[in-house]
Amino acid sequence: MSDCIFCAIASRDIHGRIVHETEHSLAFLDVNPLAPGHTLVVPKDHYARLDDMPDEISADLFGAVDELVPRVEDAVDADASNVGINNGPAAGQEVEHVHVHIVPRFEDDGGSPIHAVAGDVPDLSDDELDDIEAAISQA
Repeated sequence: MSDCIFCAIASRDIHGRIVHETEHSLAFLDVNPLAPGHTLVVPKDHYARLDDMPDEISADLFGAVDELVPRVEDAVDADASNVGINNGPAAGQEVEHVHVHIVPRFEDDGGSPIHAVAGDVPDLSDDELDDIEAAISQA
């Protein structure tokens, strides 16, 4: 996609601080980092959402994430990390190209757990939870 910044980085049309590359994935430092070492892992080809990616691309992407998490943490002496994906605009996805955030975390950094991203917590009944369980299981 010609106007996608992540496609432009993957094709080397614009500069990115590339830290890792596989056949189908590329990892580079986020230009607006939430913490030192904040890394994005993207498929080289353009896919807007996770369910757009073929299985081979998905396996390569998540294999790269798995390999990179300890490397990123070690590089910046982090105590832990958050790994997250905003899958679609309603989830906060600003660049409509699949990207996985690896955000190093440090003791007392003032950050919140992943549960903080969803806003108000729903009050679901057992019946509602049963319905959701069935819908996901049968999909």
